[in-house]
Amino acid sequence: QVQLVESGGGLVQAGGSLRLSCVASGRTVSSYAMGWFRQAPGKEREFVAAISWNGDTTYYTDSVKGRFTISRDNAKNTVYLQMNSLKPEDTAVYYCNVVDYYSNYDVTPRHSWGQGTQVTVSS
Repeated sequence: QVQLVESGGGLVQAGGSLRLSCVASGRTVSSYAMGWFRQAPGKEREFVAAISWNGDTTYYTDSVKGRFTISRDNAKNTVYLQMNSLKPEDTAVYYCNVVDYYSNYDVTPRHSWGQGTQVTVSS
């Protein structure tokens, strides 16, 4: 089982930036796709972005394309989410996971969720 610890969230004004990190422990995740998800208050958790095992291919939900960038460092067992031009609607708890990615509407997390990191964007 992989343990996931997200960090880097915080309170930022609209238009600002944050960089989230997710460190995996328990086993290496370098052979697997990784994804970021978010859950806003009163809403279901939703897919945000995913990255292939070697970082060559990335996927984004439409609402974050051009603003967010997912990346990974396999030597550190870590995945990142650079978030620019943040909007109030990006406010949520952000989670990462090892995923099976088939499409933006078919992304299956493989492990238990971590505690997530809160991102709050003020208008």
